[in-house]
Amino acid sequence: MFLKKGKNISGVTAFKLYDTFGFPIDLTRLIAKERGLTIDEQGFDEAMLEQKTRSRAASEVSTEDWTVLIPGNVETFVGYDQLENEVKITRIRKIDSKKDGVLYQIVLDATPFYPEGGGQVGDRGVLTSANEIIEIIDTKKENNLILHFTKQLPENVSGGFVAKVNQELRDHSQSNHTATHLLHQALRSILGTHVEQKGSLVSPNYLRFDFSHFTKVTDAELQQVEDFVNARIQEQLPLIERRNIPFQQAIQEGAMALFGEKYGDSVRAIKFGESMELCGGTHVKNTGEIWQFKIKSEGAVAAGIRRIEAITNQGVKDYYKSQEQVLHELSELLKNPQDTIKAVISLQEDNAKLSKQIEALTKDKVKNLTAELVPQLQNVNGVQFLAKLVDIDANSVKDLAYEIGNTAKNIFLVFATADADKPMLTCYISKELVAEKNLNAGNVVRELGKYIQGGGGGQPFFATAGGKNIAGITEALNHAVEFVN
Repeated sequence: MFLKKGKNISGVTAFKLYDTFGFPIDLTRLIAKERGLTIDEQGFDEAMLEQKTRSRAASEVSTEDWTVLIPGNVETFVGYDQLENEVKITRIRKIDSKKDGVLYQIVLDATPFYPEGGGQVGDRGVLTSANEIIEIIDTKKENNLILHFTKQLPENVSGGFVAKVNQELRDHSQSNHTATHLLHQALRSILGTHVEQKGSLVSPNYLRFDFSHFTKVTDAELQQVEDFVNARIQEQLPLIERRNIPFQQAIQEGAMALFGEKYGDSVRAIKFGESMELCGGTHVKNTGEIWQFKIKSEGAVAAGIRRIEAITNQGVKDYYKSQEQVLHELSELLKNPQDTIKAVISLQEDNAKLSKQIEALTKDKVKNLTAELVPQLQNVNGVQFLAKLVDIDANSVKDLAYEIGNTAKNIFLVFATADADKPMLTCYISKELVAEKNLNAGNVVRELGKYIQGGGGGQPFFATAGGKNIAGITEALNHAVEFVN
């Protein structure tokens, strides 16, 4: 597992375990200690610093000072209650990003736009006046200011505007966000209360949920989780929202706080049925709005951390639509049968029968070739030698080689095939030649493989090499005899 010099794990290796495979440095230290190894801590720190430097350089942004249009802290968020609001611009600034080019950040006095946070992506929408429409491409929060990103500034920044959130994107995001709460509840109910949320991403298109669990979630468990969430959706649980509730009171009432998150004295609690979490994101008014929940994948992202990706609402509708299209195309290919499943089973049975027939014919062909090629064996220095291009598939060459090998001793075979325009060399050497003359099939195919621009290997008595130059087959076969001369 570890690359090491003596008893020291290099800092580069420790950093790769952390950066690529998600191994925390503390866990690497623990495993290393158990094996009597140490870690190059300085090398790890240097590798970490190099990555941070590269990351900063790639995302370098130059930011101008704020132009304040309305002084004082007058900014508020009204997006929990409305998606459209009359607003004034309080401040603006220009940013120049290597990644995105020139953008502008606009702060509004009473914005309905939800800023990225709690895993939920920021709202998008428009800022309109009597004369123009400015597109809001993203919303983030910085130093308690909600920043609206645009590619241009309004002509009259001091005028009045209407800020309007893209309702479709918001609806899909909050549908996925509420689903993460129900998913968290489902995982703790089915897998155990050791499950804790370790991260999430909530976008209009899908949701991603990371959680603590030390084994793969089985298909049966995933189905139980999916059924649990859909049952809560079918119950049409209403949103119970508690704003500005004291933190300790919320905890005492059963609200879940995420480990590592920082909370103020007053918090916002979101409750759907038995699910209650501290959350600042936007949510559906009723779980019925989610329509349906569908898990797309589950896998590991780090030691003891699993990830589920899922879809809801329109995402599920699009998924079912695509599946229906696949079924329709399959039915078309099967001549529109009344029972598609029965037609597929019939095809599988026919395919199995044909495979058996082909297998039988191939065996006959191998036997016929064996009878044809055995008389062509040449005695070269006491070795029964043959190098030849054969017209069978690569999988049958092994059977052919062993069939001929069983006819006599001191056999040395090199066969070439060009199945599907892909050259392949196969070498068979009797075990007595391997032992007595130190011949090695792996070495043979590695050398001859150069002529077909490829390579390979295997055991001393049997090896193969693939390549991409069919024209080199003849030269490879001509040079094969050199190994027994």
